[in-house]
Amino acid sequence: MSFSLNSIRLGGKEVLPLIEGGKGVAISTGASTGPWAAAGGVGTISAVIADAYDEHGNMIPHEYMGKSRRERHDEMVDYSIKGTIDQVRKAWEISKGEGLININMLWELGGAQRILHGVLEKTKGMVSGITCGAGMPFKLGELASKYGVNYYPIVSSGRAFNLLWRRAYKNAADLLGGVVYEDPWLAGGHNGLSNAEDPNEPGDPYPRVAELRKVMRKLGLDHVPIIMAGGVWNLKEWKDWIDNKELGPIVFQFGTRPMLTKESPISDKWKKRLMSLKDGDVLLQNFSPTGFFSSALKNSFIGELVGRTDRQVEFSSEKNEEFNTELVVERKKYNVRGEDYAKAKNWLAAGYEKAMKTPDDTLIFVEPEKCAEIRKDQKDCVGCLSQCRFSSWADNEKNATGRLADPRSFCIQKTLDDVAHEGSVDNNLVFAGHNAFRFGSDPFYSNGFVPTVKQLVDRIISGD
Repeated sequence: MSFSLNSIRLGGKEVLPLIEGGKGVAISTGASTGPWAAAGGVGTISAVIADAYDEHGNMIPHEYMGKSRRERHDEMVDYSIKGTIDQVRKAWEISKGEGLININMLWELGGAQRILHGVLEKTKGMVSGITCGAGMPFKLGELASKYGVNYYPIVSSGRAFNLLWRRAYKNAADLLGGVVYEDPWLAGGHNGLSNAEDPNEPGDPYPRVAELRKVMRKLGLDHVPIIMAGGVWNLKEWKDWIDNKELGPIVFQFGTRPMLTKESPISDKWKKRLMSLKDGDVLLQNFSPTGFFSSALKNSFIGELVGRTDRQVEFSSEKNEEFNTELVVERKKYNVRGEDYAKAKNWLAAGYEKAMKTPDDTLIFVEPEKCAEIRKDQKDCVGCLSQCRFSSWADNEKNATGRLADPRSFCIQKTLDDVAHEGSVDNNLVFAGHNAFRFGSDPFYSNGFVPTVKQLVDRIISGD
């Protein structure tokens, strides 16, 4: 089968219609983004708690010394600004002016706008655009306009983009570089799954992208590319999308495949784990403290979170006809349903001796060591999110969400930082797209072959 791939104009430049998806914390770095841009595509640096370097070129550990969450939040913002600047400069040096370099921001990151301003002020001429999702980034167009860079909002529906456009983006129309459609069922990391959509019933992306294009045409944006993200492994499987008049100009984003390259900064044990995955080894779940669904490897970390949620009963502060049975845990009294009383007693007898309240008037049962770990992680919160359901931190005047901290979630900064820096692949959150199992069956990776970024891009250009 013959396969041809034409270049596309992005950021005022002819580039391959191939984008390296941004992955934080400290996963999408200059080391891999630079070579992707050098190969003629669009590389993406993650601006989420990126790694910075000292004057000797040594990586600066993310250590938080502030006594308050606000102080630690400011440290996190500083790490993100300095680290992203260092990574952009590294990518720029490696790319030697080829391709384009974008930065990626999780809009729900605490201080997201401060970080973007801090980075763009110091990287003029190097950063071509900003990709942004996980939330509704209404200020993105305005911010991009200040620095003369393109912006690429991430959406999962035409409706979401229509809202962004009408409320904000119409005022910065000239700098809209593209619209990223991120498949909410197949993409790795955080996903834009709505309350009306079933996480267990994946939708076909074609009609959803066609609907997005229909919305964009009505807004006079037929020339603006749509970037397909999530579930893209090779291009021959998407050949009907290329030069498709109904869809218009299409670009493809690869998030998972660039992780398994020689330049990728992830650990060798992580790379080996990717090669051993089977279909179904990635779980779409809603444990994230952001409140979004996310896709990650099934491992001990995810298994423990599933266990916490399973060991859960509702309770009432007042005894009534429904909650008619008194449960005593460490001298504290709770009113539970009769059928839940036996469950709770069995969990207590099995060593899950701590009952922790959730914001939904339920109790979860955990081992004493896990309870202590949860409490410590909540206490050590660095304010990495604009709102965190795990610690009740919020980036507002009160620095609080006003809700009880939810022990069914976890400290996302702690675990992502650890796995990014040689931490356990089994006992940490490990984001991945749902096609990651294909590393094990794709002949390109036979006998444990790990390509360079250039070799991977060449492979993708061939259709495979």
